[in-house]
Amino acid sequence: MSAEWQFEISRSDLAVTRIAETAAAPLLPGQIRLRVERFAFTANNITYASMGESMGYWHFYPAADAAWGRVPVWGFASIVESTCAELGEGERIYGYWPMGSHVVLMPGRITASSFVETAAGRQKLAAAYNLYTRCAADPAYDAGLEDLQALLKPLYVTSFLIDDLLAAEDFFGASQIVISSASSKTAFALAHALHRRADRPRLIGLTAAGNHGFVAGLGLYDAVVPYDALDSIDAAQPTAFVDMAGNGPVRNALHRHCGDNLTFSLMVGLAHRDKRASMEGLPGAKPVLFFAPERLKQRGQDWGRAGLEQRIDAAWRPFVAAARSWLHIHEGHGPQAFAACYARMLAGSTPPDEAWMLLPS
Repeated sequence: MSAEWQFEISRSDLAVTRIAETAAAPLLPGQIRLRVERFAFTANNITYASMGESMGYWHFYPAADAAWGRVPVWGFASIVESTCAELGEGERIYGYWPMGSHVVLMPGRITASSFVETAAGRQKLAAAYNLYTRCAADPAYDAGLEDLQALLKPLYVTSFLIDDLLAAEDFFGASQIVISSASSKTAFALAHALHRRADRPRLIGLTAAGNHGFVAGLGLYDAVVPYDALDSIDAAQPTAFVDMAGNGPVRNALHRHCGDNLTFSLMVGLAHRDKRASMEGLPGAKPVLFFAPERLKQRGQDWGRAGLEQRIDAAWRPFVAAARSWLHIHEGHGPQAFAACYARMLAGSTPPDEAWMLLPS
């Protein structure tokens, strides 16, 4: 195998993967080459693959063969070669990478704490994914929390923004909020954010029966309901639904159970992407898709970038302190570990208290 390689997925069949060797082309002026050192792999990355076509995730790091795609991941990399005067070899960077050994970027809008990827193919994509943080100048960076940052920070930002949306809209008049896939990291991050609000509605976690103990043990939900007991939810109460699972039959069953008392229905994740169902004629609020970068952009305009970052950091710190006791973090090294972890996550067979960090070498 060459010194550089990428993990690729068939865009027509997500279960098919391969390792593609890549050539290390000479850098153009202003470019940097980074060695990817460690990154998180979660169900969120499966959502990226599932929505690669519709939401453009395949376009961040396009494969040489358009029949294949590279799933983006969050983690850390170090600069190993640079023709950019402001960024030198050895600097550690946090951001959005391909699943592989190396990557080349064209930094722009460089500040002491960050830069933006300016390659032409990235400019029409969500700006939130194009921002890279220089760890040495990041006040929130803690070398001892790198794994938790990579595993949870991107998910937490999504949860923070959903919490903000719900609160800004007075919870859409709901007296209870139902969160599906309640054992997922994005779900319990949202529950943690909502749990800290004095005026919050009642929180109900929907989960698989096998995850009931873990979800109840988090202490974040007022009630934990297995999917097969969905009809035990009080349908007379105004209800908001945050769908982290993307399980069509479950979503439709809750809509029919609550009827017009379902005041809000938000689609976020695709943990159960293989279980789809038509939304035609559903009672209650029409399901709407949540796209975190749009809300992030809006709040950046409302509060300014510094104000937004301060709010996220203030909410993040108590969450990550709690999450340290909930998760067992495992490491996988090299291409075979990538393939094995990807297959487990695609099959939904990773226990909720386990998390994975992957290292190319």
